[in-house]
Amino acid sequence: MAPDPLAPGTLNRRRFLRQSFAFSAAALTSSSLLALPSRHPAKQDAAHLLMLGDWGRETKDRAQHVVAQGMIDYTQQHALSPEALLMLGDNWYDELPGGVTSPRWQSGFEQMYPQSVFNCPAYAIPGNHDYQRMPESKVTAELAYARQPHTRWTMPSLWYRFGFPNKSPLITFIALDSNVFHENGKPEKNDYNFTLTPEQQAEQLLWLKAELEKPLTTPFWVMMAHHPVFSNGPHGDHKVLIRDWDPLLREHNVHLYLAGHDHDLQHLEFEGHPTSFFLSGGGGADLYNLRGEEAARGPYAQKVHGFSHLEVTSKLMTLRHLNADGSVLHTFTKTPEGKVSIHS
Repeated sequence: MAPDPLAPGTLNRRRFLRQSFAFSAAALTSSSLLALPSRHPAKQDAAHLLMLGDWGRETKDRAQHVVAQGMIDYTQQHALSPEALLMLGDNWYDELPGGVTSPRWQSGFEQMYPQSVFNCPAYAIPGNHDYQRMPESKVTAELAYARQPHTRWTMPSLWYRFGFPNKSPLITFIALDSNVFHENGKPEKNDYNFTLTPEQQAEQLLWLKAELEKPLTTPFWVMMAHHPVFSNGPHGDHKVLIRDWDPLLREHNVHLYLAGHDHDLQHLEFEGHPTSFFLSGGGGADLYNLRGEEAARGPYAQKVHGFSHLEVTSKLMTLRHLNADGSVLHTFTKTPEGKVSIHS
């Protein structure tokens, strides 16, 4: 099928609501389609984390600073105590002078997302820009920085598993490296600095299959990687991840797939698919135009800087997209049984 044409601006959310996907949301009014101020109370019995992707561009137009301040304000306004940050890749654009000793670690991470507000692990995965050699590998520096004392940066390997929260986990996370060879057998942009080796790609896939075969001991499964499997952004759907990962998402009833890469905020649902696809790529890099609305899939996509909030109890996951000032743009919930409800 020919690729859909690109169109600038935000996808029309009313058109999303005319799609054929079966959502369990109740009747939506026109007011629910607006960017509403966040008024929700923090649930006392819930665990909270914030996430963002495509964030590491502190020196260009200061969008990263604005989003980071919005995260701080949102956290303080709602008296949240986040138990994790998720850093969804493209952690460092441009040069990282000195690698593991670069001063950017302080300015662009430790101080940008201060421990006084986010006193929790920051689970990180590599994006394609992290594989750049400028002139040294930034992803190598990220792995090394995670071994430094007194840092929240958490990246034990290129792919890994963890429970959230640390005490009495409610979610089993599978963190993956999606910098894989594309369908034509070549790395992204034909640049070998931007990808795993074929041997690493095969090793990760075997590891993923083995991890998903283990008994699930939490109410929810979540996979996270930089590249989306499906996207309404300009990169579109990823044929190799559809081939290799999507059958596993379906087979093991993975509740949620988190990604960035396209510089926008998205939520996609497909009828009969157990997985919700949630993209948070508005952390600070330049924004991308979304694809043409005639082929739009929903229920939500917007070209906007922002971040996202995951709240979880044993009975419910709540996910929110927020713009850079912390206003709620879109909310949905999901049960362990897979029921999705759209709230805004």
